[in-house]
Amino acid sequence: MVSRSAQSLRPAESRRAESSAQSSFTYLRRRVLIGAVLIVLVFFGYLGTTLVMYLGNPTYGLSLSARAAEWGRGHGLGPVVTWMENEQVRLNPAKDGGAPPKNAFGSGAGPVNVPRSGHLPAPSRLVSPAGAPLPNEGVWHVAGRTTAKGIPTIYEAIVRTDPLHTSYVAGVAWMDPTVLKAQLYSGSQIPGPGKFTYTAPIKYNATKTLVAAFNAGFRMQDAHGGYYTDGHIIDGLTMRRGAASAVIFKNGTLGVGMWGRDFSFAKTKGIVSVRQNLNLIVDHSRVVPGLNTRDQSIWGQTLGGTAFVPRSGIGVTKNGAIVYVAGSTMSITSLAHVLALAGCVRAMELDINTDWVQYSTFKAPIGHAISGGFGHSLLSSMNGTPSRYFVASWARDFFTMSLR
Repeated sequence: MVSRSAQSLRPAESRRAESSAQSSFTYLRRRVLIGAVLIVLVFFGYLGTTLVMYLGNPTYGLSLSARAAEWGRGHGLGPVVTWMENEQVRLNPAKDGGAPPKNAFGSGAGPVNVPRSGHLPAPSRLVSPAGAPLPNEGVWHVAGRTTAKGIPTIYEAIVRTDPLHTSYVAGVAWMDPTVLKAQLYSGSQIPGPGKFTYTAPIKYNATKTLVAAFNAGFRMQDAHGGYYTDGHIIDGLTMRRGAASAVIFKNGTLGVGMWGRDFSFAKTKGIVSVRQNLNLIVDHSRVVPGLNTRDQSIWGQTLGGTAFVPRSGIGVTKNGAIVYVAGSTMSITSLAHVLALAGCVRAMELDINTDWVQYSTFKAPIGHAISGGFGHSLLSSMNGTPSRYFVASWARDFFTMSLR
């Protein structure tokens, strides 16, 4: 008698069940594999698409490398971007000593016939942070549109940034609030979604009296503060007590101070805009004690982790003049020092890093509509042109100063 195998002795129903289970498992495995492949393709397709979008969008930076860095930080590659920037800075550190180009300070102030009244007194020559001044260092020059009576609205001066890095300079703009009024403009991305009365670009009619435009502060997620405009606080951006605040009033005056001490909705009337950014760096006419040059947790994540990067700041003097300072190679302490030397009683840091620090003045007949082509940058080293304020896609908020 021939014995049958164990397989042949199993019931037909059992063999069919096992075959069906194996088919289901194979089908499921194929579905999982196909799903995984599709996820990978979608993931990398998304990364590739967003990268192309970032590289083609100037609001993420003026250079391709800056746009790529913004993309990396926004897509989980922050440590890689930081490492690459650290290597770049390590190979190109801020140099000590030396002298700036011979024409860095201009040719000296020209004659200006200024009416005796209707304006603040012109500022005195600016003391150099580097010590004994070089020829024309700290000498003020009239910039931008003047009033119909010929009153200068803005004076600009150039000084070296500090006693050690003597080949680098900072630009200083002194603005007269008795003949100028301030306005805060939102960008396409900052402070966030929403329709604002004043938003990029500067409108046609507003350009007829425009005198200056300059950068505001950090991205809101880094500013450690709030944003108020159009009669309300922007969602999620509540005013922080103690924060450095640039405050614009109904009459167009701009003030700088500490929220809760110098300004508040409860005790300050006529506030129309508030832009907070970090903490004060000058208070009571002195550099705030304890400023740490290397502390990026407070004063901003810099390119390459170095303390000396493009920085900007704004302050107010005792008689109400508004002072803007910017340089291509400044630490938080050198920025504060220049603001204090310029007479600021209170001052705050604005934006930092290459693509975001920009101050422009505009000169044209009053009533003549203008574009970015009429602008002049405070420093020739400033990246980008004044045209950024005249395009709807510009991402970051900014301030303007216009004739009253």
